[in-house]
Amino acid sequence: MIEWSRVNELREEVGESDFKEVVDLFLEEVSEALDRLSSSQGSAEEHLHFLKGCALSLGFETLAQLCERYERQAAGAQPVDVSAIVACFDRSRSEFLSGLSRDTAA
Repeated sequence: MIEWSRVNELREEVGESDFKEVVDLFLEEVSEALDRLSSSQGSAEEHLHFLKGCALSLGFETLAQLCERYERQAAGAQPVDVSAIVACFDRSRSEFLSGLSRDTAA
């Protein structure tokens, strides 16, 4: 679900001191984009593309794959299961934060 090698790579790129800020910003922006997607504000395809990019940047691999699949569907005017995306984000966020907690406790 989480590509930890990408998480570690990002941590090295931005430095440990800025990593928490990047994570907080990511979680906030993804939550806002999910709200816009859920309320049908704007283009579903654009929201899904944004979410996919965010997910890839922080190693949320499963979420990125799901967003990519639904992005293609939205481009073809097919329905998007927003609840599946939200559930995937919630599971991914949980695993991610749990993994970070273990990492900082070690």
